[in-house]
Amino acid sequence: MSEQSPQDIPQISSKKLGVVGAGAGIVLALVVAIGLVSRASSSTQLKDWTEAQTIPTVSITAPTDSHSKATLDLPGQLSAYSQAQIYARASGYLKSWKVDIGDHVKAGQVIAEIETPDLDQQLAQAKADMANTQAALTLAKATASRWKALPAEATSPQEVDEKNSALAAQLAQLKSAQANVDRLQTLQKFKYITAPFDGIVTARNTDIGALINANGSSNNGLPLFEVSDTRKLRVSVNIPQSDVAGIKVGTEATLTTPTHQGQTFTAKVSAFSQSVNANAGTTLVQFEVNNADGLLLPGGFVNASIDQHSTPGAARLQVPSSALLFDKNGLRVATVDQNNHVVFKTITIARDAGKFIEVGSGLATTDRVISNPPDGLSAGDTVKIAATPKPETKA
Repeated sequence: MSEQSPQDIPQISSKKLGVVGAGAGIVLALVVAIGLVSRASSSTQLKDWTEAQTIPTVSITAPTDSHSKATLDLPGQLSAYSQAQIYARASGYLKSWKVDIGDHVKAGQVIAEIETPDLDQQLAQAKADMANTQAALTLAKATASRWKALPAEATSPQEVDEKNSALAAQLAQLKSAQANVDRLQTLQKFKYITAPFDGIVTARNTDIGALINANGSSNNGLPLFEVSDTRKLRVSVNIPQSDVAGIKVGTEATLTTPTHQGQTFTAKVSAFSQSVNANAGTTLVQFEVNNADGLLLPGGFVNASIDQHSTPGAARLQVPSSALLFDKNGLRVATVDQNNHVVFKTITIARDAGKFIEVGSGLATTDRVISNPPDGLSAGDTVKIAATPKPETKA
């Protein structure tokens, strides 16, 4: 291979080198310029994105008319329409009992018998005392009659008056002895414990041989028996003072109980306490419910959904309970105006229905209420409205 001499290598002129260098500089400048512009654009986008993220997104709801949902859900307690706690009126020992808890009884039916030896002896003594008084009265009558029949010169008026007075005293003693016998005979009838009305025996707190005291101090003061008429039950419900005006005698309520899931019972208002409990701020209202089938048990708890008959035009607006804000400014809700700015409105509560609050004043149907306002929200803040999800459609 032959070697090239320096004279054979092409020579690049200085003019061409200058053109090439200028082109490279322009390219480098363009690259730097594009980088700076891209960086500035990214910084602006990041700033805009950051600012957008600081604007809270909220869900809004419109106050709804609660006129068609005028019900009040409150707990209530069942009690027998008639209930009697039966104590002994005669002392002794329980001789026998005829019925037990859950048994049905009729009015006047004997449910237990007490053995009363002390009372029996007292009655026998009282009868003997009355017989003695009767004999003394007979003698007093005969004596008074003889003294009255004597000639006037054979006796003095003083002696006649004494005999008549003795007769009157014996007559009074006989009446007293008779009253004592009647009293003991009446008490002796209480050795038979009877049912006061038709019903069910709901308690038995005694047994054969138990000591029975007429003052009720035996068996720790408990009644011997308890009889309840459960064919109709009373339902006691404490109504908040603000809701009493919407309830009248005859107002219906729907009762539900955990014992009978899915089954409802209808009750009606029968009486008011006509007063407000100062401690609880409630009024006791009594309902009556038919229990001929015996499904409801006295003493149990029920949920009463009470119909409230509001006057025309008295419909209230309701909002979710989560929309309420309570701070130093009072009770408020946060709303969104047409420019998506936050506006706080002070309201009053007419009724707390659990998940929803009935508003007494402060809102209009056109207000856009924030369902669950975030912490730190201030008046005038800009917010974004969350899109309402569309309902899913089945394929």
